[in-house]
Amino acid sequence: MRTYAPAPTRTVLDRLLEEPSLARGVVHHEVRPAKDAVYADWPLWLDPRLRRGLAKRGIERPYIHQAEAIEAVHAGRDVVVVTPTASGKSLTYMVPVLQALAEDPSARALFLFPTKALGQDQVAELSALVKDAELEVASACYDGDTPAPIRSAIRKAGQVVVTNPDMLHSAILPHHTKWFQLFEQLRVIVVDELHTYRGVFGSHVANVLRRLLRICAHYGSHPVIVCCSATIGNPAELAETLTGRPVQLVDRNGAPAGEKHLLLVDPPVLDASTGARGSALTLAERWALPFLRAGRQTVVFGKSRVAVEIMLSNLRERLRQDLGPRNRIRGYRGGYLPTERRSIEQGLRDGEVLGVVSTNALELGVDIGRLDVAVLAGYPGSIAGTWQQMGRAGRRGDVSVAVLVASSAPVDQYVIHHPEFILGGRPEEARLDPDNLHVLLAHLRAAVFELPFEPGEWFGPGPADELLAFLGEGGQVRQAEDGRWYWSSENFPASEVSLRTAAPENVVIIDTSHDRPRVLGEVDLFSAQVLVHQHAIYMHESVQFHVDKLDWGERKAYVHKIDADHYTYANRAVTLKPLDVFDHAPVPGGTRVHGEVMVASLVTLYKKLKFGTDENVGWGPIDLPEIELQTTAYWLTAETAAVGWRRDELDVALIGAGRAIQAVAAVLLMVDPRDLGLVAQVRSPHHEAPTVYLYEAVPGGVGLSERLYGRHDELVAGAADLIRACPCEAGCPACTGPRLEPDVDGKALALRLLAALAVSQRPAAAVA
Repeated sequence: MRTYAPAPTRTVLDRLLEEPSLARGVVHHEVRPAKDAVYADWPLWLDPRLRRGLAKRGIERPYIHQAEAIEAVHAGRDVVVVTPTASGKSLTYMVPVLQALAEDPSARALFLFPTKALGQDQVAELSALVKDAELEVASACYDGDTPAPIRSAIRKAGQVVVTNPDMLHSAILPHHTKWFQLFEQLRVIVVDELHTYRGVFGSHVANVLRRLLRICAHYGSHPVIVCCSATIGNPAELAETLTGRPVQLVDRNGAPAGEKHLLLVDPPVLDASTGARGSALTLAERWALPFLRAGRQTVVFGKSRVAVEIMLSNLRERLRQDLGPRNRIRGYRGGYLPTERRSIEQGLRDGEVLGVVSTNALELGVDIGRLDVAVLAGYPGSIAGTWQQMGRAGRRGDVSVAVLVASSAPVDQYVIHHPEFILGGRPEEARLDPDNLHVLLAHLRAAVFELPFEPGEWFGPGPADELLAFLGEGGQVRQAEDGRWYWSSENFPASEVSLRTAAPENVVIIDTSHDRPRVLGEVDLFSAQVLVHQHAIYMHESVQFHVDKLDWGERKAYVHKIDADHYTYANRAVTLKPLDVFDHAPVPGGTRVHGEVMVASLVTLYKKLKFGTDENVGWGPIDLPEIELQTTAYWLTAETAAVGWRRDELDVALIGAGRAIQAVAAVLLMVDPRDLGLVAQVRSPHHEAPTVYLYEAVPGGVGLSERLYGRHDELVAGAADLIRACPCEAGCPACTGPRLEPDVDGKALALRLLAALAVSQRPAAAVA
C-alpha cells in the first residue's frame, strides 16, 4: 500500500493551481480572509452550574449572536437566528431551555427538526451539556423508531421532547390529552433548519404550528418560539409566515472562521461546434483526489444518487492503493439505512472516515465536524444550497477550500461565469402558502378533531366558520346548539394527510444475495421508477446490484449483488394537459397564461451506459404505471410568432427557446432549476399554437408560476441574452440544450423565435 505524507491544505491547493490542465478551468478564485471571533458575556442570571458545564466544554464566553438570542428568548421574545454552518446556533436555544429547567424542573420544551437524524444529534449534544453542568434533565427523541414503552415514559416525564413535524402532526397533537404535562408547562418551541420549510411542506408545517399553538392556548401556556436557519433571503418573513407571530432577527455572526479559498471551475470545451464539455463528475474527482491523498478530510457533493455512486466507485478505485480500507471513503445519501448514516457521521467526526461523497443530504446541520475541503460537482440549484455545501469545509483557524465545478447545464454555465451571482448575490427567498385552501382544509379537519371550535374562532387568515360549514355539508363536522363545532366523522383526519410533497410511500429494496434476505435501503415512489425498475443497476456504497423484480403493488424491489461494467439511466416521458386558466393576456407574437395543469410522467425505457466513457451499450423497455401531478403553470403560446415557419425548424426553435426560458426563470426567481419542469409542444390537443409550458414540480404549486406570468417580458428578453452571450456556434447544452440535429443552427432559430415574441424596441433585460 502506498502512503502519502499529510500536507497542509494550502500546499495541496498551490500544487493543483500549478497543474495547467486544472488551472485553465478556474474562472474565478476568491480568498476570504480569516475572521476572529466576536464575543459577548454570559448574562448575570445564568445558573452557575450551567456556566461551569459550558466552561468544561471549552465555551468560556458566548459569541455575539448567541448572547443576543439567549437574552431575547429569556425575555420572552420569539427569535430567528441566521448564521453560517457550525456557528453554534444550538446554544441559542439550549442555554435558555436549560436555564428554565434549572429554575423550574416542571418546565417543558419541544424541539422540532425536519429529519430524525438531526433530532438524535441534538439529544446527544444536549445530554453531553447536561452531564457537564451536573443537571438532572430528561430529554428524548419521540419519533417513528421510539419503542412503545419508552413513548409512555416520554409523555409523562420528558422535559425536552425532540421530534419532527410529521410525528407532531400525526402522533402528538391528535392525542394531546396524553401529553397534558408537556402542553401545560411548555416554555420553548424550537424550529430548526427553518429554510427547509418551504413550498408545500412548509405550508403544511405552518398549519401544524397553528394547531400546536391553539392547543398550548387551551392548556394555558404561551411558549417562546426559536427558529434557526441557514442563510436565506427572507428569514424574518419566513419565520413570521410559518409561526404567525412577529420575530426578532439575529444575524450578526460572531463565530470565527479560517482563511477560505473559493474556486469556480468550468470543464473544458471538447467540441467547439457542439459546445460539448468534459464531465463535471470526472473533474470534481480530479480536484478531490490530491486533497484525499494528502490526508485532508474532504466532502464531494453530487446532485443525484447515481452521480454520488459513480464518483464513489471511481474515487475508491483510484485510492485503493493509497488509503487502505474502502470504508475510509464513504457514500452518504437518502436510501441508506439510519445505522449506516450514523456510522458515517461518527467516522467523519473522529477522523476514521477521510472522505465522503454525498447528495444534499449533508447540507442539513448533521454534526460531522468541520472538514478541510468541499468539492461541488454541479451547481446545487440555489445560492443557499451552495453556501450550505461550501460551509461544510472550514475548521476554525485552518485554511479551507471550496470548489464548485459547473456542469454544461444552462443555469450552471450562467452562474459559473457570473461569480457575483453566487459569491455576492442575495440568497433565495423561501416561499410557502399556509392559506392554500387544500392545505388549510386538511388541517382544519385535524384541528376540530383535536378541540371543538368556538363560533368566530380564527384559524389561519380569518374566522373558520365558513370553512367549517363547508365541512359540515360533507358530514365531517357538526354545529351544536351552543354554536360550537365538533368533529363527527369516524375517520382520523391527521392520518390522511402527508406533510411531504413527494409520495408518502417508499419502495423497500431487499438484497437477496445471501441465504437470509436483508433490507438494503429504500427510495420514494417517484425515484423508484428510474432507480429500481426491473433490470436496473442499483448502486449502494459503490456496490452494484441488479434489480431482479420491482413489485410495484407491494412497494418492494428485489436485488442481488453483481459486478457490472455499466450503469443504467432511465428516460422519463412527460405529457401535460391544462385544466383551468386563472389569467391570460396578449403579448407580442402570442399569449401568456397562468393556470392549472395535470402533468403525467411515464418511464418508458432505460439505457446501459459504460462507466468512465458513458458509451451507450444497450437499452431495454420499462413497464410501470404513470404518475400524475396536479400543479400550476405559466405558459406562452406563439400564435403569430410561429407563422411561416417550417415544422422541423419550429420544433428546434421551440425546444431551444424553452430551455433558455427555463434557465432564466430559475435565476430570476432564485429557485432550484428542478422546481420548474419544461414541456414544449409544436402542436397539442389543447392548443393549436406552439406552446412552451413551465410547470411547478410540486403538487398544487407554491406561487412560482404566478410570478413568472408577471415577469414575462424579462423572461423572453433574458432568454435571448443567455443564448446570444453563449460562445457556441449553433446551440449547445449551455444555452439551447443538446443539439438534436447536427446540421441545424438551433441557436439562430431560437433567437429568431424569441425576437418575434419580444416587446419591440425594448432593451434586453439583465438576467440577474
